[in-house]
Amino acid sequence: MDYEKRKKWNVSFDTKCQGTDMSILDQYNAISYPIYQTATFSHRNIGEQTGFDYSRQSNPTRQQVESVVAFLENAEHALAFSSGMAAVAAVMELFHPGDHLIVDEDLYGGSIRLFNTINAKNGIEFTVADVSKGIEEYIRPETRAVYLETPTNPMMHVTDIRELAGITKAHGILLIVDNTFLSPRFQNPLDLGADIVLHSGTKYIAGHHDTIGGFIVLNDDELDARLRLISTTTGSAMAPLDSWLTLRGIRTLAVRMDKAQENAFKIAQYLKESPYVTKVLYPGLPEHPGYEIMKKQASGFGAMISFEVRSAEFARAVLENVELFYFAESLGGTQTLITYPLTQTHAAVPKQLREKNGITDRLLRLSVGIEGAQDLIDEFERVFSAVK
Repeated sequence: MDYEKRKKWNVSFDTKCQGTDMSILDQYNAISYPIYQTATFSHRNIGEQTGFDYSRQSNPTRQQVESVVAFLENAEHALAFSSGMAAVAAVMELFHPGDHLIVDEDLYGGSIRLFNTINAKNGIEFTVADVSKGIEEYIRPETRAVYLETPTNPMMHVTDIRELAGITKAHGILLIVDNTFLSPRFQNPLDLGADIVLHSGTKYIAGHHDTIGGFIVLNDDELDARLRLISTTTGSAMAPLDSWLTLRGIRTLAVRMDKAQENAFKIAQYLKESPYVTKVLYPGLPEHPGYEIMKKQASGFGAMISFEVRSAEFARAVLENVELFYFAESLGGTQTLITYPLTQTHAAVPKQLREKNGITDRLLRLSVGIEGAQDLIDEFERVFSAVK
């Protein structure tokens, strides 16, 4: 769908989640966009085709989900990948040996593993820093990009995207923002000056713990062409069925995010008052250092909470005793998940950096779902009382 045409649709985010151009239907006018589960497409004649050749390169179902995600992020382009890490890996293929990137010190462990084991081997250099405190002292002539999450995973640091974008643009370097934690529902980094936005589509965008995917979203035509060539060449694009599952998940993105955030506010307040909890990290709490920045650049605070308990033994006992929600990796689905970053999502992070960031054996991360908030609080009460 044409970007200029999309911009004329003065509709709410809730309506955007129901699709883009309803004229983009199959020949039978199916309201649920079809799954084009095909590897290849036939040609009508030499030089005459439907616009599709081979699904590794392009597929109608994938094209549709890309159009919808671009619409949600107020973007010209979106590319769908087989996983969030496939999307990150594709972005890193934009760089060459000798290029330098500044990356936030608090990132998803899989991203750090990619940087340290694959990209560094290929000659890309990294400076790890607390990006929220400034980057200018780390910029070199060969610096090509700044990479961050906001809020970060799992320590919930918040960076002022617009302020940082002013610095990166002045130096002619890319600003890459992973927007997984807030989703397009609550934050649109391109509108704030970012150049590239990343999503693990597995999480809030698809939202039902049943498929894996990733997205790159941007406005630059030249970068879009380069990334599509990378996707086609490496074969990392999202499959048709996963594209359809993601389209279906997006239909409820707004209502899921709103309900999960509503629950998160209540649970964060409960945890803050619990005698078993020593620290609560949730950017929706007024005492959070990033609270005012979040109010300025986002329309919500999300549904991710990290919190510390009084001992490692207590943390492990909590994980062993939960029943109503699940001790599992991942986040962003309808069901609440609790995670132990030390041994799960951030096990690949070097120990020294984990300790510096505060990823201790007492830290737990909670992805709040859409269950009844009081039921979740009652579960914490039961578990905390059982393991005290």
